[in-house]
Parts: sequence; structure tokens; C-alpha cells
Amino acid sequence: MSDIDRPSKTSTSGSDGERARTRLSMVDVAAHAGVSLGTVSNVLNRPELVAERTQRRVRSSIAALGFVPNAPARQLRGGRSRTVGVVVREIGSPYFSEILPGLESKLAKEQFLLMVCSSDDSPDKEAYYLKTLEEHRVAGILISPAGDDIEHLIALRQRGVGVVLLDRLGVGSQLCAVAVNNVQGGDLAGDHLFSLGHRRIGFLNGPSTVRQCADRREGLHRAARRAGLDPDEAISEITLSVLNAQGGETGLAQLLDDERRPSAIFCINDMVAVGVLRDLEKRGIAAPGEMSVVGYDDVEFAALLSPALTSIRMPKQQLGQAAAELLVTDFRADDNHWHQEIVFQPELIIRASTAPPPTSGQAS
Repeated sequence: MSDIDRPSKTSTSGSDGERARTRLSMVDVAAHAGVSLGTVSNVLNRPELVAERTQRRVRSSIAALGFVPNAPARQLRGGRSRTVGVVVREIGSPYFSEILPGLESKLAKEQFLLMVCSSDDSPDKEAYYLKTLEEHRVAGILISPAGDDIEHLIALRQRGVGVVLLDRLGVGSQLCAVAVNNVQGGDLAGDHLFSLGHRRIGFLNGPSTVRQCADRREGLHRAARRAGLDPDEAISEITLSVLNAQGGETGLAQLLDDERRPSAIFCINDMVAVGVLRDLEKRGIAAPGEMSVVGYDDVEFAALLSPALTSIRMPKQQLGQAAAELLVTDFRADDNHWHQEIVFQPELIIRASTAPPPTSGQAS
């Protein structure tokens, strides 16, 4: 073969060719540092096996050459990556967007990368993401389950993937979990409204298959009974198909058509409350003069609404940090790891959207 026919490793032109010519390997680092390939590998993957002086020489060569380790290759050798998956029910939810900074800050300190997925409350989509994350050998998964059944998550943990339930409890000692006492949250909202004198409350809730929705209903009913009322008579519950502002408007329309119109509305989250307040204004119904409104989560914009929204505050950042800490502990633990459940307590934040019921025209 002539020189003309012989392929050239540097014949590619353009930026791709430049990248191909400058791509380095551990062999280049070893040659530059004057050590073996195995020593470079140990510095990157098991530095405790290498003398400090040799580590400094290898890392100096890495910096001088601009070498970037191949993370997928290191993952295959080590069996686990430095990536953590988080699967939330709705990535656009302000509630989850305020949890994520707590997660990220803790995981970043531990040098883990966060990969965020959204199930959109679909068990099928959740299953797809869990399968994909496991295939990528993530170190662990933080998840707010789309449904009540978590057997697949227990099985995932048994296969060696760290799992921490986010905003979900009730699994005994099978998985680590972090949540807020949603029964207490529903009780706080109900107690506030019944204490103001309201005797019929509209409750815009989500599906009963979602544990948080069921727990908040339980708390609201508990508050009604404590006020000496029959929950079935005092609470008019509407199950929403979407838990956003549009759902709030839809739910409000149904409550206003009720022969026994409520004088207050408890919303399953603050986004639903936004839709309620917006539609009340469109209809010329004063809030809170004619209709009090309570939200849930106390996201950042709740205090900026008009009227400022009374809401149940969730310690979102602390929730995220605690979940990340449990996952890191689980990742480092041996087979004798003791699963923990951490429960935070919610807080009632009273603002301008709630008041006593009107003195006339109030539903009995």
C-alpha cells in the first residue's frame, strides 16, 4: 500500500477532527507522570491505595494535559455511578421545584449528580424511568410514588439500588422515607376554618389513590368531628382530574352549583387555590368576604397573591435535604442498614384569604 492509500489518523478536518486529535486517555497520563496505567486507575478510582506523593504527581499530569476521565467506563468498572435519580409526580409543580434545591445542595456536597424525571402521576411512566435509571446503574433513587403500591420499589432496593421515598410514609422498615404529616395538615386547615365559624367547606381534592390526598381528607374530617359536625354534611368534596389552576376553576364551578353552597374552600395545593381565587374574582365573588380560601404547600408565590393566601406550610427544603442525607447513608451502608422514616410537621400560615363567614346568605 502506498502512502497515498494509507489512511491517516489526523486527516479529518474541522472541529471534530481537532477533538479527535486531542482526546486523551489514561495511557497518556501514565506516560506524562512516569507511572503505570494501574497507578493512574487507582488514583481515579481507589486513591487510598496510592501514596500521597504519587497521587499529587498523577493529578498534576491530569491538570497539565487537561485529561477528563471517562465516567461511563469508570462506572462499569466500579459497578455504580455518582448519579442519583429523582422521580417526582409533576416536575412543573412549585412544590417539587422548592424541594429540589435541598436535594441538590446535599448531593452536590457529596459529589453526586442529580438526574430529575417526572412521572406525571403515571405508573407506566414511573416504571419506564425506574427501569432506565437502574440500567444506568444510578447510585440511588429518590421517588414520590405515582400510586399506593410500592412493591416494585422494595424489589428495586433488594437488587442493590438505594431507594428513599419522598413525601410518602407507611412502609414500616422496608424503605427509608421522608414525609410531612399530611393528616395534621388537613386538620390544621379544617380547624382554622371551623374555628372562624364556617359550617360548610368545599374540599377540592385529588385522587384517593394518592396517599397525600387521602391523608389530608382524613385530617379535614377529624377537624369537622372535633367541631361537633358530621363530615359528610359539613364537607363537600370534589375530586379533580388535574391539580392545577384549571382544576381549581373547574372545582369552584361545581361547588357554586351546589344547593348548599360552602362559605369556604380548602384546596389540595396552592396551584388549585390560584385557580379558585382567579375565578372568584372573575365572577365578582369577594374573597374572603363571601368565600374564604385555604391552600396547601405554602409555595413562594402564596404570599404574593391577592388576597395573600392562607396556606399549610410544608418544610420543603428540609424535606429535600433529609431525603438526600438518607440516600447517601443508604448508599454507604452495609447489609445491616436500618431504614429510617422522618416525619416533619406542617404549619398553618394565616394570611388575608380567610375570614369569618358572611353574616347573611350563609349556607346552613
